[in-house]
Amino acid sequence: MSFVLGITGGIASGKSTAVKIFAENHFPIVDGDVIARKVVEPKTPGLTALIENFGPSILQKDGCLDRKKLGNLVFQDEKKRTQLNQLLDPFIRKEITQQIAAAKKTSELVIVDIPLLYEGHYEKMMDAVAVVYVTPEYQLDRLMKRNSLAPEEAQKRIDSQLSLELKKEQAQIIFDNCGSFEQLRKQVMDWLIKNQFVS
Repeated sequence: MSFVLGITGGIASGKSTAVKIFAENHFPIVDGDVIARKVVEPKTPGLTALIENFGPSILQKDGCLDRKKLGNLVFQDEKKRTQLNQLLDPFIRKEITQQIAAAKKTSELVIVDIPLLYEGHYEKMMDAVAVVYVTPEYQLDRLMKRNSLAPEEAQKRIDSQLSLELKKEQAQIIFDNCGSFEQLRKQVMDWLIKNQFVS
């Protein structure tokens, strides 16, 4: 039986860095962000649904989705953001389910990387959930530096997600990323060794 580990975090918490460590150890990664992009490629039912709801102005000249335009539209408006998530959820969920099933055939451990795992109630599909955690101060500082944002703008983006504190309470595994990359790597490797996925 394969073990399905969901990995989540908050914006700028270092989730992708933790996932990379699993990838380096050759475990298959089901990537929610990659899937979210795939389901809105030109001529997909996902993109058609977006055009029907948000209008053709969200497209670039080449027919691809203009992510920046769509982002600006939904970041300012809670209702529109909810609408966007509800529209794409069935397409994303179906693809994630298919990729997990395929990965289980080849590996005893499958990593499912989903930024909005709890928000989308994907925890039901996992055997366990790991949260990559940083303190609120650390998260704000990292996001401001990474995206060159003013404190208010960065805080707004953080507030658009479920707080890391709440995610931490619900998770079975916590990877603390307030230290160095080596410290994060050690926590991931220790978990893999303890659960006999690597020797």
